[in-house]
Amino acid sequence: MSEGTLRDIAITRSIRRAALAALLLGTALAPAVPANGADAHVPIIKVAASEATSRFIPLGIGKSVAIDLPADIKDVLVADPTIANAVVRSSRRVYMIGVKVGQTNIFFFDAAGRQIAGFDIAVTRDLNGVRAALKQTLPDSDIRIEGVGDGVMLTGSAASPAESQQAFDLASRLVGDGAKVVNAITVRGRDQVMLKVTVAEVQRDVIKQLGIDLSGGFNYGTAVVNFNTTNPFSASGQALSDTALSTTGIKSVNATLRAMERAGVVRTLAEPNLTAISGETASFVAGGEFPIPNGLSCDTTKSPPVCQSQIDFKKFGVGLTFTPVVLSGGRISLKVMTEVSDLSQENAITLQVPGSTQSLTIPSIQTRRAETVVEIPSGGSLAMAGMIQEQTKQQINGLPGLMQLPILGSLFKSRDYINHQSELMVLVTPYVVRAVAQNKLSRPDDGFADPSDPSTVLLGRLNRIYGVAGKTEPPPSTYRGKYGFILD
Repeated sequence: MSEGTLRDIAITRSIRRAALAALLLGTALAPAVPANGADAHVPIIKVAASEATSRFIPLGIGKSVAIDLPADIKDVLVADPTIANAVVRSSRRVYMIGVKVGQTNIFFFDAAGRQIAGFDIAVTRDLNGVRAALKQTLPDSDIRIEGVGDGVMLTGSAASPAESQQAFDLASRLVGDGAKVVNAITVRGRDQVMLKVTVAEVQRDVIKQLGIDLSGGFNYGTAVVNFNTTNPFSASGQALSDTALSTTGIKSVNATLRAMERAGVVRTLAEPNLTAISGETASFVAGGEFPIPNGLSCDTTKSPPVCQSQIDFKKFGVGLTFTPVVLSGGRISLKVMTEVSDLSQENAITLQVPGSTQSLTIPSIQTRRAETVVEIPSGGSLAMAGMIQEQTKQQINGLPGLMQLPILGSLFKSRDYINHQSELMVLVTPYVVRAVAQNKLSRPDDGFADPSDPSTVLLGRLNRIYGVAGKTEPPPSTYRGKYGFILD
């Protein structure tokens, strides 16, 4: 090799050694790369204080709480000083004061910047006065009240719906707005009230009719005088009967005597029993429904048009509606409404049936209704009596002048007399009741069995009779046989 070639090889080897040395030195000085592949130049972030490590403290407006911390306080952070504030009295004692309704948090740090403690503050209404009032008013109930924002929430349990409503009314009055009170009280047992009602009514009607119809004619020379008087009986609207006694007098004078007297008594008795939960409404109707035309619909596409009446049904009979609320001490606040209605021909109307010569008579309804709100104890009775009605009608119709004669005037007039009396009495008795077993109840058909054909045909019996006539039944304590229902 020449001297130049040897020189080039030596320079190349020197460059390789320098490059290898630089590579080894850079590897040794480079920082270690984390195993997770993160950038080594990004700093690690730590959360110094958060709500996750905070304690919840409720405060009332204008109320305070004193806190002793385990380390010296260096720094205090109040998120919203307008809601709550912190006053440091010493290196380890702090006072937190509620300012207005809302939520905020407060953090305390030491000299090294580490969190000592954190508190989540909820400032609500001052409810100590409401708690004392609830405790004084309802000492036996377990009702709690807590603040929720600018409102309050009632929780716990009450013995009856009346206590729950009383607590709600008291909280609404003290808070000032019932819309800001949430009633979440659980009623331990809702009472049930059975209402026993007796509706008794007696109606007496007396109608008397007396009149003479005269018809005939007289001839005075060439003049002819004809007369005809008919009794209208305007008080009742018609004669009670079509039967009459007729006679023919002299000179073709006909006299017809109409005399009738009617007396009637109507007795209505109903004893409905209903059971309802305290605070709920129950209703009962014993009666019927009668149709009333309501409008007319016609099909004009046909010739002639076909018309059809629309029918509504109106109820009548004995009705009862009541709403009980069980109060403390076994007393019951009762709202009761009862009515007795029946059909009547008085004030009835007659309508002509479209497309027919027939007419339809729609009766009227006579209604007696009573409604009241009372407070009575369980088992006590309320009598709604004194509902007496008496109506008297008397009409006299006749020929003017002649009807005023002392005795003969009776031949030219008619008398129609109506006397209507009714008296209604309602007895209401509420009971606080509990459910019973089925075996303690009885049905109206208990012990009933159809008789055999020979017993019905020969003896005329409608139900089966058990036992032997004249035989004394053994006492229940000595009876050893089977007893119960008899199934054929």
